[in-house]
Amino acid sequence: MLAKPFSWSHSRYKAFESCPRRFYEVDIAKHYTDESDQMRWGTAVHTALEHAVAGKEPLPDSMKDYQKWVDEMEGGEGTLYVEQKYAITRDFAPTEWRAPDVWFRGICDVLRISPSGKTAMARDYKTGAIKHDSRQLMLMAQCIFVHHPRVQRVKTEFVWLKDDCTTPETFDRDAMARQWLPVLPLVNQMEEAHKTLNYPPKPGGLCGRYCPVVSCQFHGKRYRAA
Repeated sequence: MLAKPFSWSHSRYKAFESCPRRFYEVDIAKHYTDESDQMRWGTAVHTALEHAVAGKEPLPDSMKDYQKWVDEMEGGEGTLYVEQKYAITRDFAPTEWRAPDVWFRGICDVLRISPSGKTAMARDYKTGAIKHDSRQLMLMAQCIFVHHPRVQRVKTEFVWLKDDCTTPETFDRDAMARQWLPVLPLVNQMEEAHKTLNYPPKPGGLCGRYCPVVSCQFHGKRYRAA
Protein backbone atom coordinates (compact mmCIF):
# COMPACT_ATOMS: atom_id res chain seq x y z
CA MET A 1 0.00 0.00 0.00
CA LEU A 2 1.33 3.40 -0.95
CA ALA A 3 1.79 5.89 1.86
CA LYS A 4 -0.51 8.90 1.91
CA PRO A 5 1.06 12.09 0.57
CA PHE A 6 2.73 14.14 3.27
CA SER A 7 0.64 16.84 4.90
CA TRP A 8 0.77 18.60 8.23
CA SER A 9 -0.99 20.98 10.59
CA HIS A 10 0.08 23.14 13.50
CA SER A 11 -1.02 20.51 16.04
CA ARG A 12 1.04 17.87 14.24
CA TYR A 13 4.00 20.25 14.09
CA LYS A 14 3.87 20.73 17.86
CA ALA A 15 3.45 17.02 18.53
CA PHE A 16 6.41 16.09 16.31
CA GLU A 17 8.54 18.81 17.86
CA SER A 18 7.76 17.48 21.33
CA CYS A 19 8.57 13.84 20.48
CA PRO A 20 8.56 12.15 17.06
CA ARG A 21 7.92 8.70 18.58
CA ARG A 22 4.90 9.89 20.53
CA PHE A 23 3.64 11.75 17.48
CA TYR A 24 3.82 8.58 15.38
CA GLU A 25 2.21 6.30 17.94
CA VAL A 26 -0.64 8.68 18.81
CA ASP A 27 -1.30 10.75 15.66
CA ILE A 28 -0.20 8.47 12.81
CA ALA A 29 -0.49 4.82 13.87
CA LYS A 30 -3.30 5.51 16.37
CA HIS A 31 -1.88 2.89 18.73
CA TYR A 32 -2.65 5.11 21.73
CA THR A 33 -5.10 7.85 22.60
CA ASP A 34 -4.02 10.99 24.37
CA GLU A 35 -7.12 12.80 25.57
CA SER A 36 -7.29 14.41 29.00
CA ASP A 37 -10.19 16.05 30.84
CA GLN A 38 -8.70 19.41 29.86
CA MET A 39 -8.73 18.44 26.19
CA ARG A 40 -12.35 17.30 26.36
CA TRP A 41 -13.30 20.58 28.04
CA GLY A 42 -11.48 22.50 25.33
CA THR A 43 -13.40 20.65 22.63
CA ALA A 44 -16.71 21.35 24.36
CA VAL A 45 -15.87 25.07 24.69
CA HIS A 46 -14.88 25.37 21.02
CA THR A 47 -18.12 23.71 19.93
CA ALA A 48 -20.23 25.93 22.16
CA LEU A 49 -18.52 29.11 20.98
CA GLU A 50 -18.85 28.01 17.35
CA HIS A 51 -22.60 27.53 17.74
CA ALA A 52 -23.04 30.77 19.67
CA VAL A 53 -21.12 32.97 17.21
CA ALA A 54 -22.93 31.34 14.28
CA GLY A 55 -26.27 32.08 15.97
CA LYS A 56 -27.25 28.42 16.27
CA GLU A 57 -27.71 28.29 20.04
CA PRO A 58 -26.71 30.30 23.13
CA LEU A 59 -23.81 29.44 25.34
CA PRO A 60 -24.59 27.00 28.17
CA ASP A 61 -24.72 28.42 31.69
CA SER A 62 -21.28 26.99 32.49
CA MET A 63 -19.77 29.21 29.76
CA LYS A 64 -21.71 32.45 30.20
CA ASP A 65 -18.50 34.26 31.15
CA TYR A 66 -17.41 33.87 27.51
CA GLN A 67 -20.38 35.79 26.10
CA LYS A 68 -18.34 38.98 25.63
CA TRP A 69 -16.17 37.22 23.05
CA VAL A 70 -19.27 36.12 21.15
CA ASP A 71 -20.73 39.63 21.22
CA GLU A 72 -17.55 41.22 19.91
CA MET A 73 -17.46 39.08 16.78
CA GLU A 74 -21.21 39.15 16.18
CA GLY A 75 -21.29 42.92 16.31
CA GLY A 76 -18.62 43.63 13.71
CA GLU A 77 -18.93 44.62 10.08
CA GLY A 78 -17.94 42.53 7.09
CA THR A 79 -18.10 38.81 6.41
CA LEU A 80 -18.02 36.40 9.34
CA TYR A 81 -16.58 32.88 9.14
CA VAL A 82 -16.83 30.36 12.00
CA GLU A 83 -14.67 27.22 12.33
CA GLN A 84 -13.46 27.79 8.80
CA LYS A 85 -11.32 24.96 7.40
CA TYR A 86 -8.43 26.00 5.14
CA ALA A 87 -6.07 23.83 3.09
CA ILE A 88 -3.11 24.96 1.00
CA THR A 89 -0.62 23.29 -1.32
CA ARG A 90 3.17 23.37 -0.96
CA ASP A 91 3.11 26.09 -3.64
CA PHE A 92 0.86 28.20 -1.36
CA ALA A 93 -2.21 27.83 -3.51
CA PRO A 94 -5.71 27.18 -2.15
CA THR A 95 -7.05 23.65 -2.28
CA GLU A 96 -9.77 21.51 -0.74
CA TRP A 97 -9.50 19.97 2.73
CA ARG A 98 -9.10 16.40 1.47
CA ALA A 99 -7.59 17.12 -1.93
CA PRO A 100 -4.62 14.95 -3.00
CA ASP A 101 -2.36 18.02 -3.27
CA VAL A 102 -3.02 19.36 0.23
CA TRP A 103 0.19 20.22 2.12
CA PHE A 104 -1.04 22.17 5.15
CA ARG A 105 -4.39 22.26 6.94
CA GLY A 106 -5.62 24.80 9.46
CA ILE A 107 -8.89 25.77 11.11
CA CYS A 108 -9.71 29.34 12.07
CA ASP A 109 -12.03 29.47 15.10
CA VAL A 110 -13.58 32.77 14.06
CA LEU A 111 -12.69 35.19 11.27
CA ARG A 112 -14.14 38.49 10.15
CA ILE A 113 -13.08 40.11 6.89
CA SER A 114 -13.69 43.85 6.63
CA PRO A 115 -16.19 45.28 4.13
CA SER A 116 -13.28 46.48 1.97
CA GLY A 117 -11.85 42.95 1.91
CA LYS A 118 -8.36 44.27 2.67
CA THR A 119 -8.09 43.50 6.38
CA ALA A 120 -9.17 40.61 8.56
CA MET A 121 -9.46 39.75 12.25
CA ALA A 122 -8.87 36.11 13.25
CA ARG A 123 -9.20 34.59 16.70
CA ASP A 124 -8.22 31.30 18.25
CA TYR A 125 -9.82 30.33 21.56
CA LYS A 126 -7.63 28.84 24.27
CA THR A 127 -8.86 27.20 27.47
CA GLY A 128 -5.48 26.54 29.06
CA ALA A 129 -2.70 28.62 30.58
CA ILE A 130 -1.23 31.47 28.55
CA LYS A 131 1.45 30.18 26.20
CA HIS A 132 1.76 32.49 23.22
CA ASP A 133 2.79 30.72 20.01
CA SER A 134 3.54 33.05 17.10
CA ARG A 135 3.84 30.10 14.71
CA GLN A 136 0.20 29.12 15.06
CA LEU A 137 -0.97 32.68 14.46
CA MET A 138 1.36 33.02 11.47
CA LEU A 139 0.00 29.82 9.92
CA MET A 140 -3.54 31.06 10.45
CA ALA A 141 -2.68 34.31 8.71
CA GLN A 142 -1.03 32.44 5.83
CA CYS A 143 -4.17 30.41 5.20
CA ILE A 144 -6.24 33.57 5.13
CA PHE A 145 -3.89 35.28 2.68
CA VAL A 146 -4.02 32.25 0.36
CA HIS A 147 -7.79 31.83 0.39
CA HIS A 148 -8.69 35.52 0.49
CA PRO A 149 -6.35 37.19 -2.04
CA ARG A 150 -7.67 40.72 -1.43
CA VAL A 151 -6.66 40.65 2.24
CA GLN A 152 -3.40 42.53 2.85
CA ARG A 153 -3.28 42.56 6.66
CA VAL A 154 -4.47 40.03 9.22
CA LYS A 155 -4.85 40.90 12.88
CA THR A 156 -4.68 37.65 14.82
CA GLU A 157 -5.05 36.91 18.50
CA PHE A 158 -5.36 34.14 21.00
CA VAL A 159 -8.32 34.56 23.35
CA TRP A 160 -7.30 33.20 26.76
CA LEU A 161 -10.68 32.36 28.25
CA LYS A 162 -9.49 31.50 31.77
CA ASP A 163 -7.58 34.79 32.07
CA ASP A 164 -10.09 36.91 30.14
CA CYS A 165 -7.45 38.46 27.89
CA THR A 166 -5.89 38.26 24.45
CA THR A 167 -2.39 38.18 22.98
CA PRO A 168 -2.49 39.78 19.54
CA GLU A 169 -0.15 39.69 16.57
CA THR A 170 -0.48 41.36 13.15
CA PHE A 171 0.79 39.97 9.84
CA ASP A 172 1.19 41.71 6.48
CA ARG A 173 1.02 39.84 3.21
CA ASP A 174 4.27 41.27 1.83
CA ALA A 175 6.23 40.18 4.93
CA MET A 176 5.10 36.55 5.11
CA ALA A 177 8.04 34.94 3.30
CA ARG A 178 10.48 35.58 6.13
CA GLN A 179 7.99 34.24 8.68
CA TRP A 180 8.54 30.77 7.22
CA LEU A 181 12.30 30.67 7.70
CA PRO A 182 12.25 29.28 11.29
CA VAL A 183 9.33 26.93 10.55
CA LEU A 184 10.40 25.03 7.43
CA PRO A 185 13.39 23.12 8.89
CA LEU A 186 11.15 21.11 11.23
CA VAL A 187 8.55 20.64 8.48
CA ASN A 188 11.32 19.14 6.35
CA GLN A 189 12.20 16.79 9.21
CA MET A 190 8.55 15.76 9.45
CA GLU A 191 8.44 15.00 5.73
CA GLU A 192 11.65 12.97 5.91
CA ALA A 193 10.25 10.96 8.82
CA HIS A 194 7.08 10.40 6.79
CA LYS A 195 9.14 9.01 3.92
CA THR A 196 11.43 6.80 6.00
CA LEU A 197 9.02 5.90 8.83
CA ASN A 198 11.79 6.84 11.23
CA TYR A 199 10.29 8.47 14.32
CA PRO A 200 12.87 8.29 17.12
CA PRO A 201 11.90 9.01 20.72
CA LYS A 202 12.83 12.35 22.24
CA PRO A 203 13.01 11.82 26.01
CA GLY A 204 11.93 14.76 28.11
CA GLY A 205 9.80 15.92 30.97
CA LEU A 206 6.59 14.33 29.68
CA CYS A 207 7.97 10.78 29.81
CA GLY A 208 7.54 10.30 33.54
CA ARG A 209 3.81 10.81 33.92
CA TYR A 210 2.13 12.24 30.85
CA CYS A 211 3.02 10.08 27.85
CA PRO A 212 0.57 7.31 26.88
CA VAL A 213 3.12 5.37 24.78
CA VAL A 214 3.89 2.55 27.19
CA SER A 215 5.91 0.66 24.55
CA CYS A 216 8.61 3.35 24.54
CA GLN A 217 11.80 2.59 26.46
CA PHE A 218 11.59 5.98 28.19
CA HIS A 219 7.98 5.64 29.36
CA GLY A 220 7.54 6.19 33.09
CA LYS A 221 11.07 7.43 33.60
CA ARG A 222 11.93 10.76 35.07
CA TYR A 223 14.08 12.52 32.55
CA ARG A 224 15.43 16.03 32.41
CA ALA A 225 17.03 17.14 29.16
CA ALA A 226 20.52 18.57 29.44
